[in-house]
Amino acid sequence: MVRSQIQSLSSQVSEFSITIDALGSQEPDRPVYRSLGNILLEVGDRESLLSELRGSKDAVEEHLKRLIEREEALRKQYEKLAADFEGA
Repeated sequence: MVRSQIQSLSSQVSEFSITIDALGSQEPDRPVYRSLGNILLEVGDRESLLSELRGSKDAVEEHLKRLIEREEALRKQYEKLAADFEGA
């Protein structure tokens, strides 16, 4: 369960990175659109959008870090229990 969450969050981080890079390489005079439900809205303030995307990416990365730490703690706990069980 934790592993699938880690994979999902890793994919989200990758998507944010690709989006941020693409937005940064887009020519300033070309319009940029944002999906909102089933419609696309033109973005008027790219810097605000970039800031929001970076903030979201940072939040997902922080959550990912905590999940990785949790997975490691669970793995160590499992290994200890397995060793105790085998030693009994």
